[in-house]
Amino acid sequence: MRKTVLTTAIVVVSNVAGNFSLGWGVKHARDGEIALLSPWVVLGVALLIVWTLARMALLSWADLSFVLPVTSAGYVLTALAGKLFLHEQIGYGRWAGTVLIMLGVILVGGTDPRTARAAEKRP
Repeated sequence: MRKTVLTTAIVVVSNVAGNFSLGWGVKHARDGEIALLSPWVVLGVALLIVWTLARMALLSWADLSFVLPVTSAGYVLTALAGKLFLHEQIGYGRWAGTVLIMLGVILVGGTDPRTARAAEKRP
């Protein structure tokens, strides 16, 4: 269970940091600069590679129906990062959707990551 929590945290943090880095790099590219070569964009791509590898590892021992809802906490944190650091305007509809996502994360996060074990224990 500890490795599931740790890997979930790695998935969420690398997703948020990777997407934030991409957003920052593209929005702050200088005139005439190729945004793809920005250090922020390169960092974002590297973090999203980490995200992909960690998510694959997590999916190898936890159910898809657990992994996707729980790791969607990254959407909430990405919205907050966009608001706080990129000064994006987020309307009521987006905040409402963000709250619903967080409620789903809380509900699913309290369940067992593998339903196969629960099925094996049944007589």
